[in-house]
Amino acid sequence: MATTLHPTLLKLRERIEKRSAATRAAYLSNLPQGPQNRTAVGCANLAHTTAIFPSPTKRVISLHKSPHLGIVTAYNDMLSAHQPFALYPELIAKHAHALGATTQVAGGTPAMCDGVTQGREGMELSLFSRDVIALSACVGLSHDVFDGAILLGVCDKIAPGLLIGALGFGHLPFVFIPAGPMETGLSNSEKAKTRQLAAQGKASRETLLQSEEKAYHSPGTCTFYGTANSNQLMLDFMGLQFPGGAFELPSSPQRQALIAESVRALESATRNPALQLGTLVDSRCLMNALVGLMASGGSTNHTIHWVSVARAAGYLIDWTDLEVISSVTPLLTRVYPNGTEDVNAFQAAGGTAGLLATLIDGGFVDGEAPTVWGTSMANTVAEVLPTAEAFSTRPPGPSRNLEVLRPYTDPFQPDGGIRLMQGNLGRGVCKISAVKKEHRFVEAPCRVFTDQHQVIDAFERGEFTQALVVVLAHQGPRANGMPELHKLTPILGVLQDRGLPVALVTDGRMSGASGKVLSAIHVCPEAKADGPIARLRDGDVVRVDAHEGVLHTTADLSQREPMPTPAQAVSHGRGYFQVWRNTVSSAEEGASNLFTD
Repeated sequence: MATTLHPTLLKLRERIEKRSAATRAAYLSNLPQGPQNRTAVGCANLAHTTAIFPSPTKRVISLHKSPHLGIVTAYNDMLSAHQPFALYPELIAKHAHALGATTQVAGGTPAMCDGVTQGREGMELSLFSRDVIALSACVGLSHDVFDGAILLGVCDKIAPGLLIGALGFGHLPFVFIPAGPMETGLSNSEKAKTRQLAAQGKASRETLLQSEEKAYHSPGTCTFYGTANSNQLMLDFMGLQFPGGAFELPSSPQRQALIAESVRALESATRNPALQLGTLVDSRCLMNALVGLMASGGSTNHTIHWVSVARAAGYLIDWTDLEVISSVTPLLTRVYPNGTEDVNAFQAAGGTAGLLATLIDGGFVDGEAPTVWGTSMANTVAEVLPTAEAFSTRPPGPSRNLEVLRPYTDPFQPDGGIRLMQGNLGRGVCKISAVKKEHRFVEAPCRVFTDQHQVIDAFERGEFTQALVVVLAHQGPRANGMPELHKLTPILGVLQDRGLPVALVTDGRMSGASGKVLSAIHVCPEAKADGPIARLRDGDVVRVDAHEGVLHTTADLSQREPMPTPAQAVSHGRGYFQVWRNTVSSAEEGASNLFTD
């Protein structure tokens, strides 16, 4: 495998390291120095720690005779992807005991299902839940009796939140253990078709419900390549979970073997200071993850999340950096919504192991970056053998399905899946990997809305009959917590299928499952922060050009007053987050309350 990094990526890494020199040094200097020493912990503290254990185990922990591993879990059974975690602490304890180590559940974190809250009031809490999860992880880890910790979290804001919280304890090693995707059910394209029919009143609620139940039908992550599965791929690329095992099914024997192997790796890492999380998550690790995002056509949500992850590790990155990465990284996967197949087909084609291997060969991923396994990425990445009872791997081979996974020498497109959009309306991002080339340019009069339900109502009234740019403002983090606007996907898809040039411009987010329709999202400055989109009016001509990365209006906005700010609803717990909305950073800065200046 190649070890020479693409020159553009190497120069970008050097720029990031230079601009981040002070913040990275401050982060590292703030971490506790030297090995963990439980014998220095007070006796009462230790007695509380070990109260649940039998006497022999108490002595092992209190006298620091072997590693004591914490578990931070986001288990609940609202999330199908997290339901398998119910049994993980017991399994982890069994495998740790076999190694002479001990374990303890340090704490739990909230974990909401965005699939349940789409279009509902709870979605306004979704993005902020990431920082709540980070803080919750810190609370669990604050007991300061662990030599390392295991993170159990998969979906949307949860895995980034756990990682951000863990980086506050970067003097310890960490490993993620996922649960894997559910088995393939109704195809994602059939599901989307039924949703569009329902949006037009051509499918009943019962038909729609049956379709959804066939798509979401068992434990595991949803099978489309949205934010949850983008998390898993990026964690593989970071070497924080086994690089090649993200998409093994929950029922696979190898999934159980991966639990044992992950515990073994963490137990070993407790004796290697070089594998502390704060050291391991460096510029190489972060850029490898972002290359994986671009090469796989992953979720735009990570243009927000990984900015915050980087900041947690002391690195300063922005969307210009992501644009540079995307400009040279070839798109090598087609998984719905970027294609017709799901993540199980991707795994069968070679999965993250196959993608990592070809990107290392092409010089896009730094194969010398370390992993928590104690070996370099190039020497760790492997395909797991799903039918084996014990942990078994094989070297990554050529793709077994070129419609899903391709080598870097034969990409689906020469650049990555996300494009920076900028102009006199601000800066945003566009997931071009999911949009056909013929739909990547729209210049048309706009209709301006401040609530997604207004857009749906206008569609149902038959108001959209011409080329159109839908502008949905006051959906940013300061306005209402930046909800995902996935409920707009079916109706915008219907308009496009009718032959109308249509695009969306918003300071809100779209789901990681969204695609097909040209969308400039996460627009900064947001309307609430006096961004230009707050001055757009119905009929203004807006250009959304994903070929060139242009977001522009021909209207003169300089003399206009911004639109009135909608009243902020406080029901369903939203009022408690007002202080977060008042202080949150912009989307390009990570939409966080943890890293505001």
